[in-house]
Amino acid sequence: MDSKALLSEEKSLARGYANVKPMIYSVNMAIENILAQLDSEIARLQQARALLSTIGTASKTSVRKAGKTTVKGKPRKKRVLSADARKRIADAQRKRWAAVRAKAKQKG
Repeated sequence: MDSKALLSEEKSLARGYANVKPMIYSVNMAIENILAQLDSEIARLQQARALLSTIGTASKTSVRKAGKTTVKGKPRKKRVLSADARKRIADAQRKRWAAVRAKAKQKG
C-alpha cells in the first residue's frame, strides 16, 4: 500500500467514526442525568426516614412521660374509690350485663 491509499483509508475510517464522539457525549449526559435523579431520590428518602424516626421517638417519649408525671413534674396521687362508689359502679355494670343477657335471650 502506498501513502495515498493509507491516507484515503484513514479518511474513510475518520468519516465512519465522526458520529462516535457526540454519541459518547450524549451517553455521558444520560448517565449523569440518571445519577442526579438517583441522588435526589436518595435525599428525599433520607428526609422521609428522618421525619418518620423523629415521629416514632417523640410519641414513645411523650406517652411514657404523660403516664408517669403531671405537667409540673410531681408524681400523681393514686386515686382511691370509696366502698360505696365501688358498689354503685359494680351494680351499674351488673345491670348493663343483665340487659345484654335479656336481649340475647329474646333473640335466641
